[in-house]
Amino acid sequence: MTRPLIATVGQLKASGHEQKSLRSEIRDNLLAALRDGRDPWPGLHGFEATVIPQLERALIAGHDIVLLGERGQGKTRLLRTIVGLLDEWSPVIEGSELGEHPFDPITSQSVRRAQELGDDLPVSWRRREERYAEKLATPDTSVADLIGDVDPMKVAEGRSLGDPETIHFGLIPRSHRGIVAINELPDLAERIQVAMLNVMEERDIQIRGYVLRLPLDVLVVASANPEDYTNRGRIITPLKDRFGAEIRTHYPLELADEVSIIRQESDLVAEVPDYLVEILARFTRALRESPSVDQRSGVSARFAIAGAETIAAAAIHRATRQGEPDAVARPVDLETAVDVLGGKIEFESGEEGREDEILDHLLRRATAETVHGYFRGLDFRALVTAVEEGAVVTTGEQVPAREFLAGLPRLGESELYDQIADRLGAKSDGQRAGAIELALEGLFLDRRISKASGGGETIYG
Repeated sequence: MTRPLIATVGQLKASGHEQKSLRSEIRDNLLAALRDGRDPWPGLHGFEATVIPQLERALIAGHDIVLLGERGQGKTRLLRTIVGLLDEWSPVIEGSELGEHPFDPITSQSVRRAQELGDDLPVSWRRREERYAEKLATPDTSVADLIGDVDPMKVAEGRSLGDPETIHFGLIPRSHRGIVAINELPDLAERIQVAMLNVMEERDIQIRGYVLRLPLDVLVVASANPEDYTNRGRIITPLKDRFGAEIRTHYPLELADEVSIIRQESDLVAEVPDYLVEILARFTRALRESPSVDQRSGVSARFAIAGAETIAAAAIHRATRQGEPDAVARPVDLETAVDVLGGKIEFESGEEGREDEILDHLLRRATAETVHGYFRGLDFRALVTAVEEGAVVTTGEQVPAREFLAGLPRLGESELYDQIADRLGAKSDGQRAGAIELALEGLFLDRRISKASGGGETIYG
C-alpha cells in the first residue's frame, strides 16, 4: 500500500516488473478477484444478477462501455468503481504529461529523454485513483477539452507550428493508461463526438491538421439517459458502433436493495428508524410504478436519500427546540419530507393540480404496507376501544416524545404499548413515541380511528 521506492528505469527492470496493457491489467485483476471470492463492486446494490455480469464480461473482453439508464440509477458510481480493478501503483515516466510507461514512451519528448538517459530515466508512481478522469459532457465542451489543441504559448516560445510539442493535449490523451469517463454523453455536440472516432478505434488523435500516431491505451466509459438519447441529444451512429458494450441499468428490483442504498448513501444527522427508511423506499417504488408520474424521466434514488436526510433534519430540529435528549425521527416527520421533495418528481401533463393528492395517496399506501409488515398479528382492540370512548392523542412535528407519551390513553392491564415497542426494538422515549405513532397511523389508514391535521398538530381520535 506504500509508494514503491524504485526511482529509475534500471531499477524497474531489475525488479522484474512486467508491463501490461490497460485492458490486460483490468482483466487480470477482475479474474483474480472472482477466483478469490472478493467482491469487485463494493457498495453497489441490486445489480448482482443483471448489470454486473454484463459489465464483467465487457471488461474481460476489453470493450469500451456505455451505460444507458434513467437518472439516479447509480451509473456514475458504477463507472467509478471500475477504478478498483487497476493496480494500486503504476510506474510512469517522471514529468510525462501523458503518464507514459517507462518501458514504452510514446511522445517525441519522452522518446528523446529515454534515448538520452537510458536506465537513468527517472520513474515516478501513480495511485490507481490518479488514472481515472471524469468529464461531465456539456454543450459547450470543445474538441480542445477532450482531444487537444495548439498551445499558443508554446508557439510564442519559438517552436514552429509543425512541431508536435506545440500541442496541448486534452483529457483523453492525458488519460493514457487509464480510464476516462464521460457522463451524459449525448449532451456532447455531434462534431465533438466525431472527434472521438479515431480515439475509440484507431487510437490516434487529430488536432488542427496534425495526425499524431500515438498508440493511446485508454478505456473509454460513458453514461447516457434514454430520454436524452432520443430527444435532447443522441450518440451518433459511428461513435455508438465503436462502444463494444451498451449496458442497460435499472432501479433496484428488490425492496431490501432500495433500503440498503438509502442507508449507504444518506448522511443522517439524527436517528432514523428502519421502518421510516422502509416507508421511504416503498414510497419511491410506488412513484416509479404510478401512471401519474412521468416514468421517462424516472424517480431517482436520490429522492429517497434526500427524504431520509430531511426527516433526520426535522428530528434534530425538534430535539433542539424542545430540549429532547435524543433526536429520533418519527412518522410525523414524513410530511415535512414530502413538502420539500415534491418538486423532484415530474408528473404527467394531465395531473396538473393533483400533485399533492397523488403524493399523499402514495405515501399513505407505503405507510400502510410497512405497518402491516411490522404489526401483523398484534391485537389493537384496547387502543381502538379507548379512542372510541373519547380518548384523543395529539402529536406534531414540534411535540416532544415525552409529551406525546404522557398524553396516550391508559389501557388498563393491556401491555399493547410495550408490545408495539418490542416489535420495532424501541427503547428510548423517542423510539417508543415513533413506534406508537406508526401504530396510530396504521389504525387510521385501516379506518379504525380518525385523524385531523392542522396548525402543525395531528390529532388521532
